Order: sequence, then C-alpha cells, then structure tokens
Amino acid sequence: MMEEQSKNRTRWLHLRLTTEEYEVLHNRFKKSTCPKISDFARKNLLQKPIVKKYRNESLDELILELIQLRCELNAIGNNFNQAVKKLHTLTQIQEFKHWIITQELEKKVLFNSIELIKKHIQNLCEKWLQS
Repeated sequence: MMEEQSKNRTRWLHLRLTTEEYEVLHNRFKKSTCPKISDFARKNLLQKPIVKKYRNESLDELILELIQLRCELNAIGNNFNQAVKKLHTLTQIQEFKHWIITQELEKKVLFNSIELIKKHIQNLCEKWLQS
C-alpha cells in the first residue's frame, strides 16, 4: 500500500507553450511509442530514454505490394464466385455452351493473374532475403 502511494503522481507542473513549441513537441511525441503526451513530456523532463518508432522503408514497399496482391486475389475470387453463380442459374444447353466459351477466356485471365502473383511473391522473397 505504501509503495502504491509513492507511485501516484500528486504534483502538478503547469507549462505554457507557443503554438510552434507545442507542434514540435507533438510531432516528436507522434514519432515515439509513448501512449500519452504527458508520458512523453515527463520522460523528456526527467531525461529518461524514449523509444522512437522505426520505419523500415523496404518493409513499407513490401506491404504496398502485398496490398496490391490482395486486391488482385479479391478480384479473382469475385470473378470465380460470379462464374459459379452463373453456372447454377443456367437452364438451357445453348446458355451453357456460351458460358463454357466465356469461362475459357476467364480461365486464361485467371491463370495469367496467378502467374503474375507468383512472380511478385518470388520478387518479394528475393528482396526479403537480400536484406
């Protein structure tokens, strides 16, 4: 109980800043891992270490490529779902023949997209292993 009381912060420090000073402080705070600006300010005032966020640009590029790949995969999945739905609604043989021809074209597009995705993944793996 006594130890708990000693950790409570009961003293106030009022500090006024100009708009520019506050913006500098806030920008530095955003680059840190501190959950609150008061924690950030306290660590600065008491000269305690502050952990800054680290941005790995190559990882950012990897994430962007993975997002693009995910979008492509979603489009492929949507096309496939539409094709299956169409198959379930066909009632005449003539419709079915037309659907098969259309699906052959869609299959080529699908396989080309899958091949592109494989190449992207291979490139990402090579980049990752070089790091």
